[in-house]
Amino acid sequence: QLVESGGGLVQAGGSLRLSCDISGVTFSPFFVGWFRHAPGKKREFVAFVVSTGSGSTYSDSVKGRFTISRNGGGAPVNLQMNSLQPEDTARYYCAAGRVPGVVPREYQYWGRGTQVTVSS
Repeated sequence: QLVESGGGLVQAGGSLRLSCDISGVTFSPFFVGWFRHAPGKKREFVAFVVSTGSGSTYSDSVKGRFTISRNGGGAPVNLQMNSLQPEDTARYYCAAGRVPGVVPREYQYWGRGTQVTVSS
């Protein structure tokens, strides 16, 4: 089970920190990814991290602004989002999978998502 939290409404240039609490993933190690889905668009890869917290990858659209982290097994996976822009507005989902994937089909476990809205 994956449960996201931390979404909300923020002005452009502001910051938010999302968290993903993880339980029940049956394989190890695994990868935890963040995706986002805006109305009228495909679900988009944001970042992933190894379940141990070592090693991460970002999409070009968030590189340098977002940081994904996990302080060891059992801890939540966090997504620190800085310098937010209106185009970052979306529902954000965390997911767990066996491979370091950048497409949704590579992840087997999904949360319900948390809404992030950035006003201009």
